[in-house]
Amino acid sequence: MVEEKILFIVRHGKSTQDYLSVSDIDRPLKDRGIKDAHEMAGRIVKRDLYPDVIISSPAVRALHTAIIFSRVIGLQADEIVINEELYLADYDEILSVIKATDNSRKSLMIFGHNPGFTDLVNLLSGLEIENLPTTGLAVLRFKAAAWSDISKKNLTSEFVDYPHNS
Repeated sequence: MVEEKILFIVRHGKSTQDYLSVSDIDRPLKDRGIKDAHEMAGRIVKRDLYPDVIISSPAVRALHTAIIFSRVIGLQADEIVINEELYLADYDEILSVIKATDNSRKSLMIFGHNPGFTDLVNLLSGLEIENLPTTGLAVLRFKAAAWSDISKKNLTSEFVDYPHNS
């Protein structure tokens, strides 16, 4: 049997910039961001796709998006790992976090920020997207036994979805 790794790349939901005294890392989701996170998580459930583990940026907007997804898909809160390295990371830093994932995990969902997430989707897939929108989601499947082996060369399927894509 060929081993497979499934990577879910999710950009955080729409956040507010209404509070000038709140630092970037503490910016909360807007109501639309909350609604979109529920919608996109529901789409994953309809496709019968479930991650084994979630890794999130510590930013409030990313972590809140991750919590909504975990509740909708039925993943326990203790399966959410907060990784400081994902906060505003570039694609190399994000890829390092992914490749350090325990190989017993078949599927991984990560939550974070642009431009790193858009760059990562373009690096690992045959897609050339200009921008992964807020609550945008890319699902990439790889023929690989180890997370350290994932690359565009062993990509077997890909798709991108986002809230206003209907």
